[in-house]
Amino acid sequence: MKTRDMNRDWIATAATLNSALPYLQRYDGAIVVIKLGGHAMGSDEAMESFARDVVLMRQVGVNPVIVHGGGPMINAMLNKLDIQSDFVNGKRVTDEATVEVVEMVLSGVVNKRIVQAINDQGGVAVGLSGKDANLMTCEQTDASLGFVGTPSQMNPKILHDLFSHDVIPVIAPLGAGRSGETFNVNGDTAAGAIASALKADRLLLLTDVSGVKNAAGEVVTELKAGQIREMTRDGTIAGGMIPKTETALDALHSGVRAVVILDGRAPNAVLLELFTEHGAGSLIRPD
Repeated sequence: MKTRDMNRDWIATAATLNSALPYLQRYDGAIVVIKLGGHAMGSDEAMESFARDVVLMRQVGVNPVIVHGGGPMINAMLNKLDIQSDFVNGKRVTDEATVEVVEMVLSGVVNKRIVQAINDQGGVAVGLSGKDANLMTCEQTDASLGFVGTPSQMNPKILHDLFSHDVIPVIAPLGAGRSGETFNVNGDTAAGAIASALKADRLLLLTDVSGVKNAAGEVVTELKAGQIREMTRDGTIAGGMIPKTETALDALHSGVRAVVILDGRAPNAVLLELFTEHGAGSLIRPD
């Protein structure tokens, strides 16, 4: 016979689960698109934790969609194959040889690693790219950058089909051109386009920073679109945060209910955002 006393940690755990009920009800059936990159992809431990969070989301009725990057892995493979890259205004030119490597790494190594991590935690994940089932048709972004694309037409039917079978889509940010060419798409841009096409309830952009910061360097937990535009005009939002906030504004304009920029380094960041009162990172809503 085993005996043990209740302790404060157990009671706190029960209270946390109890307080999550309204949020579990709120997101039942919701579509949540998650852009995965940075630290969450950097170690097996972080990937395992993220995968467990995603499986839990699916278990409680959320429809998660994972869109991933893979820049460091692409760079490593290009170096290994001794493929030299040219740069225009600091951006890599994606020539024919490079785009073949990009597709191999993103659709192959990176995508399947995430799929396997989710399946290992008891989920059912399927790996796709934007080329599958005409999910993401692209136009060339800039001729000087080569095979870099901007989504121009979306067909999310395949994703709805997967939702109906409790399958978690994991999407590599690649698209097809109208002439059949392959385009590399910025991961945030691809996630925004997919969230927009799905009219997602949430777009979560996982980053290596804690969120959008004000002039005093403090994370702002909730903002409206107009505030984002003003903070960009006055220089408070600068550098690498600008593309993320631009993605957020585009998604909101296209019908996504809210976008969150949050720190993917924080354990269980997506669960904290969705299922707790305080959330995580910076929540951006329409005006």
